[in-house]
Parts: sequence; structure tokens; C-alpha cells
Amino acid sequence: MQLTMLVIGGVGILLLLISLVIGDIFDSVLEGVGPDAFSGLAVAAFLAAFGFVGALTLNAGASSGVAIGAGLLAGVAVGAAVGVVSSRLMRGGDDATVRTAGLVGLAGTVVEAVPDDGYGMVSVVAAGHITRLNARADEPLSGGTAVVVTAVLSPTSVKVARQT
Repeated sequence: MQLTMLVIGGVGILLLLISLVIGDIFDSVLEGVGPDAFSGLAVAAFLAAFGFVGALTLNAGASSGVAIGAGLLAGVAVGAAVGVVSSRLMRGGDDATVRTAGLVGLAGTVVEAVPDDGYGMVSVVAAGHITRLNARADEPLSGGTAVVVTAVLSPTSVKVARQT
């Protein structure tokens, strides 16, 4: 029985390695089965935890039933955790994604001087991302000047004013 559990754990590790090397092929097999948390990584983690915890429990002198129960508990916990983490990582953008409409009111710094009649460049931290944008202003601003975004002119340019 202990050898069986070790083989199950080894299959889980092998599936994990295959999933990492080949990519999304294993995930596409499970695509229609359930939610995103039920991924190839989650299944591989479940099998590995189930097999290795079961084998360790058997090695400690427990009965087969206790080993299977301990393996199931560990497999479900590890598989669920891996499924949740991997689905969050693969989902991509969230509310913290930088959007041009959310730039108004943010503080920044002039990176390239803003002339009276043209564009310069400012650096603004939006949702934890450093964003460089073309900038216009009502007055000339030299590099290093603290500014605040007052309007969005286009997806790549903003209007700024000296921060008071």
C-alpha cells in the first residue's frame, strides 16, 4: 500500500512537471470539467499531496484507512490552495489595472521639461505601476517639478499643474 501511495505522489509530481514544461495542454483537457480553480496544477498538487502524505502516514504505523483519510485531507487542502492561487495569477488584470480615467488627481514628477507650447513627459504612480505619459501644462515646468494630473487629453497624454 505504501508503494501505491508513493506512485500516486510521483504521478502528481510528474503531472506538475509536464504542466510546467508543456504549458496549457493539460489545462485544456480539464477546461470543460469545472471552474478555473480545477486546473492541471491543482490536480497535480492534489495527487502529490495525497500520495506522499498517505505514504508518510503509513510509514508512521497508521492503518490504510487513516492513511487514505490523511492523504485526502492534505490533497484537498493543497489542491484547493494551488487552484485558487493559479486561477488568480492566470486571470490577469483586476481593479488595480491602470486606466487613463483614473489618472486625474494623481501626483507625479516631470521627467522631461514641459514647454509652454508643447509636450513634455511626466512620471505618475498609478495602482502601484510607474506610468510615463506625455504632458502639457499652462506654464513651463522643468524636470523634477512635482505635479498633479488635472485632465486626461488622450490615452497617452495628460494635462498637469504644479503641485502646491
